[in-house]
Amino acid sequence: MHGSVPHHDLVQSTNLTRGQIHWSALDWWPPIGWWPEPARGLLQPGSASASATFVLPPRAESVHSARSFAAGTLSGWGMTDLLDGMELVVSELATNALRHGMTLTCDRPREVIRLSLIRRGPHVACAITDPGSNAPVLRDPSPFEPGGLGLHIVESLSACWGWCPLVPQGKAVWAVLAA
Repeated sequence: MHGSVPHHDLVQSTNLTRGQIHWSALDWWPPIGWWPEPARGLLQPGSASASATFVLPPRAESVHSARSFAAGTLSGWGMTDLLDGMELVVSELATNALRHGMTLTCDRPREVIRLSLIRRGPHVACAITDPGSNAPVLRDPSPFEPGGLGLHIVESLSACWGWCPLVPQGKAVWAVLAA
């Protein structure tokens, strides 16, 4: 099952009078038990779970920090067989978040990227949030274009990937890798 699957299981209602949570890319953390809806068919009942989240500032060196965090987390979980693939996926998604999801202005100093790794049995979901509203696009760049293949890399390394909007702003882009 390859391909981007937009879905809305992270979106929360803006109706705060009923006590509902209001998530945005500025404050989203994976809720306990969270897993991308389109990837739920991959899960085995009773799978062990764990999660780790890292906040990244909007700087180019954050891509390296994201890779290091992913490698350390997977090593700690004893899932080193996913290291190479996850480092590439994290690198591509973090780069896309920096390039396409950030609007660096003086009036929005809190903008950050969040990287969450969620383990469910032999699967690990990587979710990256950013404050941008544009959907990720799997495109076919020209042969002389210096880039544009990042989501093709993510698609080739993952069991599935997708994205969802966050309210009132932002989005989460995720990919699931299997050991």
